[in-house]
Amino acid sequence: MTFDSTCDLYDRFEATARVTDPVFRDFGARMKFSGAAVTVKCFEDNSKVKELLATPGAGKVLVVDGGGSLRGALMGDLIAKSAVDNGWEGVVIHGCVRDAAVLATLDLGIKALAATPRKTVRRGEGQTGLSISLAGIRVAPGDLVFADADGVLVLDAGALDA
Repeated sequence: MTFDSTCDLYDRFEATARVTDPVFRDFGARMKFSGAAVTVKCFEDNSKVKELLATPGAGKVLVVDGGGSLRGALMGDLIAKSAVDNGWEGVVIHGCVRDAAVLATLDLGIKALAATPRKTVRRGEGQTGLSISLAGIRVAPGDLVFADADGVLVLDAGALDA
């Protein structure tokens, strides 16, 4: 799914486009990415993030509602490398990442709130495949996610077919 810019998409779909609050920083080597949303809701436990990014992800963007927690990273270099190996387009995390220097070298779009050296404890908690809210917008599984230097924009699934 190619696009010129989130700004152009916003101009075209202004009435229906959902744009996140401008809180995300770029961490991956891929600054522009898009795909169908795969959603996960987890708080200070990256078990489901690791599980999902170990599955085939071509044409997909993992959108993580981490509750905005800055206390522990929901993705680090090993999980991000797994995402690259499995063909994911990108990851948007309403929370933290770690291993920022390595993430910057990976061919993966990564947007998150911040970096921290602290990891989370895996307890197997989290929910996948549900509508989530983060950074001021709602994201449902299958929604179209577009990200670039200007931010993150989400359209309903099928919006480009209209």
